Amino acid sequence: MGEAPEIQLQVPSEDEKLNEDSVEQQTNGNQSTTITQQRTYKWWLLMTIYTFFLLSGQSVATLLGRLYYDKGGNSKWLATIVQVVGFPILIPLYYLPSYKSSHTSNITTNPPSLLVHSGMYFGLGLLLAAGCLLYSVGLLYLPVSTYSLICASQLAFNALFSFFFNSQKFTPFIINSLVLLTISSTLLVFQNDSSGSTPVPRAKYVIGFVCTVAASAGYGLMLSLTQLCFQKILKKQTFKAVLDMIIYQSSAATLMISVGLFASGEWKSLGEEMEGFKLGKSAYVNVLVWIAVGWQVFSIGAVGLIFEASSLFSNVISTLGLPIVPVFAMVFFHDPMTGVKVISMLLAIWGFVSYVYQHYLDDRNSDTGKL
Repeated sequence: MGEAPEIQLQVPSEDEKLNEDSVEQQTNGNQSTTITQQRTYKWWLLMTIYTFFLLSGQSVATLLGRLYYDKGGNSKWLATIVQVVGFPILIPLYYLPSYKSSHTSNITTNPPSLLVHSGMYFGLGLLLAAGCLLYSVGLLYLPVSTYSLICASQLAFNALFSFFFNSQKFTPFIINSLVLLTISSTLLVFQNDSSGSTPVPRAKYVIGFVCTVAASAGYGLMLSLTQLCFQKILKKQTFKAVLDMIIYQSSAATLMISVGLFASGEWKSLGEEMEGFKLGKSAYVNVLVWIAVGWQVFSIGAVGLIFEASSLFSNVISTLGLPIVPVFAMVFFHDPMTGVKVISMLLAIWGFVSYVYQHYLDDRNSDTGKL
């Protein structure tokens, strides 16, 4: 019989194995880099959209709120409730196909109980209602440019609360941003706005100032607690979670403010107020409606930025928008555009760029660590 054919097994050497593993790792690394870049571009697109919503909604709503008072409106409770009552216009967003199929991650297998959810939304709604009322009093007694820039004190409060509740780290760029934005806002407090606004008694001016600062502190606290709720309670990364936060929180605030409106008796004079509105009845209704729409657009931007970045970043963007209001106030309310206001806006833009650059560095370091 002939010899059986010899079977030779090809056993790869160690060098060949290392080469194959290296190629596979390089391929996976390239794919990971591509996915990371796509997510980064998507993140910046969302940040741009949310920033536009926040700045446009805040500017329009603040200016229309001042217009309401200037043209005959006098109800603090009505000016308060329109800031939150517009939430039903957001309900159709639940049915957008792109958000129905949005990705989810970090979803807890043991969701919080109904009692926890109710307590969370009620507590945030209470802060929102109190803050809106204080802001309304401040806007009633202060010139619009002074009011809008005192509101920037919310950034300092939010930074403090974020340090305790959200473990916010302060880098040199973030500290630079906070200092510049704070200086930007405080500059305008020391100038005289009487030439462009209706004079008010000194006592009412002080009340408006204190209410605005207190509202800013409450708003800073609310932003930090909102971020904490996303991280510790909701644990969801969906647009639905953002909508839920806005709608349920606004529902609770609307209920509380409605009680105040009827308990104060101001609702009895609303018909007379509409009759005496200087721009007419239809303008009265339109102003209130667009104030409500503006604040809901602002809410989408603010909560969206908290969701995608942090409460402090959301507040930085909001503070950037505050010096924008005096520009429009100059056009529509004839507030003077002084050199101090120009410097204030330049400082605000500088502070904003500083903060955004820190986020760019964070993204670059994160991408480098993944390679």
